[in-house]
Amino acid sequence: MDNVIWNYKEFNDLTLQELYKIIQLRNQVFVVEQNCVYQDCDNKDFVSGHLWATVEDDIVAYSRIVPKGISYKEEPSIGRVISNNKYRGQGFGKQLLLNSIQVIENNFQSTGIRISAQLYLKSFYESFGFQQVSEEYLEDDIPHIEMLKK
Repeated sequence: MDNVIWNYKEFNDLTLQELYKIIQLRNQVFVVEQNCVYQDCDNKDFVSGHLWATVEDDIVAYSRIVPKGISYKEEPSIGRVISNNKYRGQGFGKQLLLNSIQVIENNFQSTGIRISAQLYLKSFYESFGFQQVSEEYLEDDIPHIEMLKK
């Protein structure tokens, strides 16, 4: 799509409208679609970067870039990775992950990235060089694994 705009901002640089749309999409995907009641506002947003793509007025994909020392001691992390269901199957998820990795490499001078991945997405993350480094565990009643990209 030619009309895709990628944005990356620290929390304090987000407009109220951008923040609202980000939280709205996170709730749409994680709470409603995945039927998962959890505390989305976990105070990590304040110290994280926010990466998203828009098409016209819709956020089509989003991730939260978390510096090291917040989610994981040694590595930065990519979290809250989502694609808007209206735009799935168009490659936004792959581009989101590539861009998220690039943001970390450029802003944190780090190639190591640790994530908590939903188990069903293991092969997706493996295609970007992530490797499973934990046993399966439940997070909000959803099977997850910890993965690391060196």
